Amino acid sequence: MSFDFFKIIIIFFCLCLFVSACDKNPFQGSEWSKDEITIIKSLWLESLPKLPDDPTNAVADNELAAEFGKNLFFDTRFSANGKISCATCHQVERQFTDGLKKALAIGISNRNTPSIVGSQYSPWQYWDGRRDSQWAQSLAPLENSHEHGTNRKQVINIISKDSEYKKTYEKLFGPLKNIERFNNIELNTAFANVGKSIAAFERTILPTSSRFDKYIANLDKKDVNLPRKILNKDEKSGLRLFIGKAKCTQCHNGPLFTNNEFHNTGLINHPGDLPDKGRINGVREVLDSEFNCRSIYSDDPVRKCPELDFIRTGSELIGAVKTPSLRNLEHTAPYMHKGQLQTIAEVLDHYNRAPDAMIGHNEAEPLGLNSIELRQIEAFLDTLRAPVSFK
Repeated sequence: MSFDFFKIIIIFFCLCLFVSACDKNPFQGSEWSKDEITIIKSLWLESLPKLPDDPTNAVADNELAAEFGKNLFFDTRFSANGKISCATCHQVERQFTDGLKKALAIGISNRNTPSIVGSQYSPWQYWDGRRDSQWAQSLAPLENSHEHGTNRKQVINIISKDSEYKKTYEKLFGPLKNIERFNNIELNTAFANVGKSIAAFERTILPTSSRFDKYIANLDKKDVNLPRKILNKDEKSGLRLFIGKAKCTQCHNGPLFTNNEFHNTGLINHPGDLPDKGRINGVREVLDSEFNCRSIYSDDPVRKCPELDFIRTGSELIGAVKTPSLRNLEHTAPYMHKGQLQTIAEVLDHYNRAPDAMIGHNEAEPLGLNSIELRQIEAFLDTLRAPVSFK
């Protein structure tokens, strides 16, 4: 056998080793497959895209507007009894929720208070998506008799009589004349500007990196033992179930763990509550809203509104509500759109059983998970805890 033949054999052997090494998953050996890694990294907070522009709000990213909006957000004068502010229901320490089954302000609301953390990434606001921007949403509670219980004229009157508020408003939007001289369009424009300022503040409210995000950040490090120290065995098993057998990412996907879409998941209402029609009514309301993207109060000169132009309708939306984020669940109980479920364990049990819907059709199917698997998913969800950030 010639020397050249031996050289060929050795070169071939080395090439095989090289190809084998290149083919290996660089993320923790065989702990996760390439497909699993792709899904896991899609949930990473670092994957959150740049905040999209809001052409309907000219001051959306204006720092002065955000500061002004923050002051308005916490000001109780904008209520019928002088005791209610946006922060009454959207409490910072509770991830901008209130810990109640149904929101309590001037009166009792029909639904649970949703968190507004990260809501600037959603094209729809409220559980039923009845508003198509943060600024349009922020106006509705001010005039709702169960929430702030005031009206747009009173809101503008407070601003015009507060020297600091008036000064800031005029820096942002121009002269604020005597309210008694306003016509309807001028009053509505000033009211819309209040909402746009509050929205500028709300656009700064974001989640921060959790233990789960730290785990992902360390997956491709050379020290393969480091990620194993961040999440324990049950938490990783829960993650595997979350992206696999439990099919959670069908709805709870992306860095905010929500697809911002609407689904009927067969929830039972509280005794005495009428069935909630959800998104089917939300579609009608957002199209009829005087402050929607198509309105004259939008700052977008071309009124480009693809969400409204291609809004989804149909009987499958009966009883459907928006998918909430799963970040920081420990602070947002009780859960679901009417606070029907008190604990994460109850939520997981509900999805595991997938009961028939009271109204419409339950999209969910029974998962067939055992008690250990349910606890593991709950353990994983606990790794999504982290402080909230805002300016």
